[in-house]
Amino acid sequence: MPFTPPSRTPSGPRRRTLLASAAATFALAGCSAPKSSIDSTGGSPSAADRARARAAGDSQALAERYATVITAHPPLAERLRPLRAEVVRHAAAFDTGQPASASATPTASPTASVSASPTASVSASASPSASPAVPTDEKGALADLAAAERTLADQRTKTLLDVPGELARLLASVAAAGAAHAYLLTEGTK
Repeated sequence: MPFTPPSRTPSGPRRRTLLASAAATFALAGCSAPKSSIDSTGGSPSAADRARARAAGDSQALAERYATVITAHPPLAERLRPLRAEVVRHAAAFDTGQPASASATPTASPTASVSASPTASVSASASPSASPAVPTDEKGALADLAAAERTLADQRTKTLLDVPGELARLLASVAAAGAAHAYLLTEGTK
């Protein structure tokens, strides 16, 4: 049986053309450039920028806490230096274009002076440096560091829901690293 074309030719665009152009329009709208990091409410930083700054401050405070423990317990230095170096790299990853301070570089000596007050963007209730006193025994110092890592990892996990994609991935990665640090800190004491 031969194929016979329809008797009338449709006028206008075909259905496939309309669907393809609609899909392309939605794809382009979804791939548009992100909004500026400044809200339209008078130039205040966005929630993502505030979360990034807070995460950087928390990591810097945790690195200072590691340095304090290393200074108080020199036998733990070999074990804690790699973990502190990772925390410093986390702070640098959150820091947006600002060079790391001298006390936060991975090559900084463990006896470097540590400021007594955390950065202004870190609240005392959620900060890993809320208890600045280092326990006199090594086991207690390691347990305190592990608790600080766990608390910060939990806090970052909760923040994931409120931030956009790339920052959420970074927070998730750093939270996982913090949980691994907490495990490594407690595993050696068993």
